[in-house]
Amino acid sequence: MMAASPPGTKALKPTIYLASRSPRRRELLKQVGVPFQLFQLREEPGRGADVDESPAPGESAAAYVVRIARTKAEVAAHYMLRRSLSQRWPVLAADTTVVSDSRIIGKPENADDAARILASLSGKQHEVITAVAVAFGERVESALSESRVWFRNLTADEISRYIALGESLDKAGAYAIQGRAAAFVTRIEGSYSGIMGLPLAETAELLGRAGIETL
Repeated sequence: MMAASPPGTKALKPTIYLASRSPRRRELLKQVGVPFQLFQLREEPGRGADVDESPAPGESAAAYVVRIARTKAEVAAHYMLRRSLSQRWPVLAADTTVVSDSRIIGKPENADDAARILASLSGKQHEVITAVAVAFGERVESALSESRVWFRNLTADEISRYIALGESLDKAGAYAIQGRAAAFVTRIEGSYSGIMGLPLAETAELLGRAGIETL
């Protein structure tokens, strides 16, 4: 499926494959002028996910997201080769996780899990770690973005109303900083786009190494 061009811009031919289902990553790539084509990996465990996203025993959060991002890029590139798709385009993949009290926090399993996660983040600082990887030719290169986010104290009613909006269920940490959860945030240190799911400075640098211009 071809990604639509941003309103008011000339339609461009894709220059990369984006191996992600995240609408936020699509928006961020459009923001820096990188046309792309989606290449969606299977993510549902019950249907045979293409990448096992379970953390390895004793694995740090940083090592975890780098491993997952690189694996996604490698798997997508392998599928392209098998399906005889264009090999002149690099493959970009990313992975984001939240770390609180030294625990890796991924996407919530359901609304109750989302409520538990948000309550655990209330009134505290947590980390958002995103890795981005680009596969091109025989190479896979990656970069890491680490940011810190502070939440104000949240009431149980606020958490319940936020979860009812539907923003929580497909987000690491059960919130979207670019959405209504912006009202929870008192301070950030690091990359706003990295907290959203695709650190643009690191992404631009990696794509530049693959011969892809941004902006």
